[in-house]
Amino acid sequence: MLTVSTVNVNGLRAAAKKGFVEWLAATEADVICMQETRAEHDQLPAAVRAPEGWYTLLAPCAVKGRSGVAIYSRTEPEASRVGFDCEEFDDSGRYAEIELRDVVIASLYLPSGEAGTPKQDEKERFMAAFLPYLVELRARAQAQGKDVLVCGDWNIAHQEIDLKNWKNNRKSAGFLPEERAWMSRVFDEAGYVDVVRRQYPEGPGPYSWWSYRGKAFDNDSGWRIDYQVATEGIAARALEAKVERAPSYDKRWSDHAPVTVAYDL
Repeated sequence: MLTVSTVNVNGLRAAAKKGFVEWLAATEADVICMQETRAEHDQLPAAVRAPEGWYTLLAPCAVKGRSGVAIYSRTEPEASRVGFDCEEFDDSGRYAEIELRDVVIASLYLPSGEAGTPKQDEKERFMAAFLPYLVELRARAQAQGKDVLVCGDWNIAHQEIDLKNWKNNRKSAGFLPEERAWMSRVFDEAGYVDVVRRQYPEGPGPYSWWSYRGKAFDNDSGWRIDYQVATEGIAARALEAKVERAPSYDKRWSDHAPVTVAYDL
């Protein structure tokens, strides 16, 4: 059994003070992929930077206080890497991966974008560079007899059932037609599987992000933008998928919730 969780922590230092440490102590996950850590190694307390029983890979952004991804594994990785051979983004704290015996597991924080601004241009450049890498990664792993699992905040709701108010967000970053088409290419051309959607084919959701503004969380007016995207071999072995939604607004330690999948490996 391999249980994998992915969560955008919305600042690891802040999350650690609001419940992340307790969640980490209680989780049954074997691997945890985190995004938007927004912290340097020396800014984190030891209980978070190197918790007992975990091997940790931290990939902060070169610009302090921004982005950042991390992977915690109970099993010592055979290898690890930061970035995906793209000069613009390799030190941006947006991608890291580890190799275990049977699977390569990555943590991805795709840019959020903002329609009609340079932020959206950056997001499109990232997507253009990342799709060929996904194809390359799948081939490389396959040659080694391994599967691939790319977990993270993809910042794109792929289908209408992936966000509550889809009609009002058709011109919003995260649900633009070109972004959704790119996600389709990840599945159709690059040959990956949306593991959670396979488990919940009808929707709506299950959502993984809710704005802190208004009553979004209480009304479950969310977006499903946190994915576990896998090659078929491991996707077919998914036994159970769940979003670990906080019981109430005041119990949240991030505006995202962990997305956890158990695989029969």
